[in-house]
Amino acid sequence: MSQSDKGVLSMLKLSILDQSVAVQGRSHSDSIQATLALAEKAESWGYHRFWVSEHHSHPTIVGSAPEVLMAAIASRTSRIRIGSAGVMLPHYASLKVAEQFRVLDALAPGRIDLGVGRAPGSDQRTSRLLNPDPRSSDNFPRQVQELMVWTGPQATPDKARASADSTLYPTAYGVQAFPSSTTAPTIWMLGSSDYGAQLAAELGLPYAFAYFITDGQGLEQALDMYRQNYKPSEAHPKPQALLCVWALAADTEAEAWRLFQSRARARMDRNLGRNTALSSPEDSVREWTPMEERALEQLKAGAFVGTGGQVVGKLEALADKHGIDEIAVITWTHDPAAQARSYELLASAL
Repeated sequence: MSQSDKGVLSMLKLSILDQSVAVQGRSHSDSIQATLALAEKAESWGYHRFWVSEHHSHPTIVGSAPEVLMAAIASRTSRIRIGSAGVMLPHYASLKVAEQFRVLDALAPGRIDLGVGRAPGSDQRTSRLLNPDPRSSDNFPRQVQELMVWTGPQATPDKARASADSTLYPTAYGVQAFPSSTTAPTIWMLGSSDYGAQLAAELGLPYAFAYFITDGQGLEQALDMYRQNYKPSEAHPKPQALLCVWALAADTEAEAWRLFQSRARARMDRNLGRNTALSSPEDSVREWTPMEERALEQLKAGAFVGTGGQVVGKLEALADKHGIDEIAVITWTHDPAAQARSYELLASAL
């Protein structure tokens, strides 16, 4: 790598996506408190954003209400951007989501990201309980467009009327989302397929690709579709994309791979339809089937695991390859101190 290359790569921004993972031997309350503590540390280490996720009836991931967590994080931080990754919009009325995030923007002006997704973040039975309409996801594009009106700076009926086609925003007219402000949440489109990339391009929105879900499959196609079809918007004249990547660093490479055993066990169990609290590295070791051994080798081959310098090098190479200037890192460990140490090492190495 040349010195000029290093100069370019040093511009990479690191952010965090935390999912409040349940761990064996600790309460769910401990997981939520660990997320809050991590957000405070992330700001001191210089991370750009801190995002939290939404899952329902998921024994491994207990972060079910990102808007509530974001309010708590806002009260404990002063600089770092705070966001949802994401709000599963088909479950809700877009007006209510707009109001929630306007309140959040009042609590942390100019620091709020509203990441939205179409996936249920749950199983179908749980999804139906959240919204009985089986076709709710069909309204997702319209809901996003409504959010764009209701969360815009100083959003008023007149502004909505001037900027919106009445066929797209029939419910926006005459209705305002309060509190009003000169700042506004930044809407992000989340996705792991062409669908999100295409919609983000059409609406002129930033796009976050869930690399940790697909292990990178479909990434190049999604980014190409997003960039080639991007329609500039007033707020975002150029396409802006980031990757959400699972990574783990430790003081030694051997320690990082030891900690990784908890993640590996969770991944193998998920493939069998089992979602449980994260086990310790020692309790995660079991006898693997030949098929599982092959899956584990493949998982390890593509994993961002090692010392801080090793992991940052891999992240920089990934970003450089795909023309990305920001990566949001997800890290699962049984011990919250190991998770915090991983993020500290990455920030220091970058």
